Amino acid sequence: MKKIKIATKRLLIQCTFFLLQNPLLKNFATGQIYQGDFKKICTPGLNCYSCPAAALSCPIGSMQLFLAGARHSISLYVSGFLLVTGVVFGRLICGYVCPMGLLQDLIYKIKVPKLKTRFRYARYLKYAILGFFVVLLPFAVRHELTGLGTPWFCEYICPSGTIFAAIPLLRANDFLTTMIGTRFVLKAAIAGGILIVSAFIFRFFCRVLCPLGAIYALFNRFALFRMHCSRDKCVSCGKCAEACHIKLNPAANANSPECVRCGKCSGVCEAKAISYRKP
Repeated sequence: MKKIKIATKRLLIQCTFFLLQNPLLKNFATGQIYQGDFKKICTPGLNCYSCPAAALSCPIGSMQLFLAGARHSISLYVSGFLLVTGVVFGRLICGYVCPMGLLQDLIYKIKVPKLKTRFRYARYLKYAILGFFVVLLPFAVRHELTGLGTPWFCEYICPSGTIFAAIPLLRANDFLTTMIGTRFVLKAAIAGGILIVSAFIFRFFCRVLCPLGAIYALFNRFALFRMHCSRDKCVSCGKCAEACHIKLNPAANANSPECVRCGKCSGVCEAKAISYRKP
């Protein structure tokens, strides 16, 4: 039997996790949002609560609601969930579970010239977004009447919410089109720009803008599921670095915070020096 390529295997896993997180596909047609008990559980990826097919909640959205003062009961749960997920998986979640990662991977398959860049400084923007839009603004800026904050990242930036939630809801509910305003236009422009750039640059959103990716990146070096380069097997051919879409050097640093565990490096390593190290 012909061995399945790493890229194909990863795509199948990504599609499986997309369906597990979004099993209510019929809601795309009806425009309904599931609000049952499963919504009390967070999904590991950036999967919008308001996506019609979603059965779980987004951890970034839940974190903002807590900081905004809307949900006091979820503070320890969300913090613990992200801590455990990060310690165990790191950015493996980005590479295999996140719907936005899957979408960008599919768009990157479009036959256009590719630009490989390290984003030497721009990659730190995701940490600024995490600190400013996810943590600081929801906590510090409150409405005078309600005393509650706003989930700023969800409302003004998040492309996942625009693509998987707002657009399907608008298509299924005509009355919502009368409520379209400047905020939606801004978010649609951000989402559209991200999708266009993602055809040329691998995982642009994950590497530069995603606050959830920023959290998991903090754990990448010591997560239980991480990459390993065997010094005994490595022949320093440089093929792994050449194949890396992010311009990393897996042989020298197999667990960079920027690595989304796509497996491209291990797939081209003829010496079989690079592999996933599991607990």
